[in-house]
Amino acid sequence: MNSITKGRFEVFSNSDEAAINKKLPKELLLRIFSYLDVVTLCRCAQVSKAWNVLALDGSNWQKIDLFNFQTDIEGRVVENISKRCGGFLRQLSLRGCLSVGDASMKTFAQNCRNIEHLNLNGCTKITDSTCVSLSKFCSKLRHLDLTSCVSITNHALKALSEGCRVLENLNLSWCDQITRDGIEALSRGCTSLKALLLRGCTQLDDAALKHLQKHCPELVTINMQSCTQVTDEGLVSLCRGCHKLQMVCVSGCSNITDASLTALGLNCQRLKILEAARCSHVTDAGFTVLARNCHELEKMDLEECILVTDNTLVQLSIHCPRLQALSLSHCELITDDGIRHLSSSVCGQERLQVVELDNCPLITDITLEHLKSCQRLERIELYDCQQVTRAGIKRIRAHLPEIKVHAYFAPVTPPPSVHGGGQRLCRCCVIL
Repeated sequence: MNSITKGRFEVFSNSDEAAINKKLPKELLLRIFSYLDVVTLCRCAQVSKAWNVLALDGSNWQKIDLFNFQTDIEGRVVENISKRCGGFLRQLSLRGCLSVGDASMKTFAQNCRNIEHLNLNGCTKITDSTCVSLSKFCSKLRHLDLTSCVSITNHALKALSEGCRVLENLNLSWCDQITRDGIEALSRGCTSLKALLLRGCTQLDDAALKHLQKHCPELVTINMQSCTQVTDEGLVSLCRGCHKLQMVCVSGCSNITDASLTALGLNCQRLKILEAARCSHVTDAGFTVLARNCHELEKMDLEECILVTDNTLVQLSIHCPRLQALSLSHCELITDDGIRHLSSSVCGQERLQVVELDNCPLITDITLEHLKSCQRLERIELYDCQQVTRAGIKRIRAHLPEIKVHAYFAPVTPPPSVHGGGQRLCRCCVIL
């Protein structure tokens, strides 16, 4: 307990006569308050002067999430919080706080130098200046979310690389001014990076991935959704240097081919999650290598991988016993036979929870019969599977009562009018 808190307790003990405050030690009351959320603390602060002292003690404000108050949060609120919490604050989420800007974040950085987790997702007024402030004062920062902070440039990454060298998790999604130069600076300075999210960073290319491969061997998670300039060259290079990768997203990277899947299979055998939606050039050959080497796969998104056939499902059923979720939407070559192999495998009977088969025209009610053996199945997506019937869905729901089946059936065309195609009159016109 710090000297300020002790001083507050002296005032507390001399002025408050409430029974609970007399019977319980002040240290114990403070410990109880430490388990309360922000809303409850604010309410407790209004009960009495004594509880106001306890509720607003900085030690209770180590983790703060202001998302629920985002419409009311202005810069001065963040400044006041930083002055009250000071070195106690470890985690702060300002997600969606549109009014918070660089000036407030500079005050925050100066006062809260022990901050480790900072979420600025959607704080669109934030610029490179905030990252410069964090670099100067917050050397313990490990997790930083800058999603949709569209003014962020390479200068911000250079600042972070100089002052926040223990950074492990960085989200730069939709910061579309970032280029290979920023990633180079970041990778050279923050060699402990474990997770890097780059969704929508459309200027990034293979050179950026080569810098990560060279300097960030601890990388576990990388998301490159819609990084359309990335090709096999960059991803193959990344795989060769980052053997600990467990989650890879290349959805929308339309230049990716089987070469990337082969590199993942041969170099990243701890892979658990692969998202490759809209990678229309990948085939069964690439997924065969992947399945035979990555036995820990749990989730795969293969939406619009239009060349994938039942052979991929056969390989997954044999080699990937931990598979829990599989999206095959718009994989129009998948048939009931592929689902049969999947559902009769170890993963099908013990692990499989989600199967998405939207727009798979060859899927019929036979697939639903096969999936009855998947006892852990929670959800099936069947939109526009025109050979699936209501009767088939009813049968699987009877067998698996908790399952959610999402399907769409076109409305029945009404029969032609008995009285021909004459003009219809409203009731008022008939009466008249």
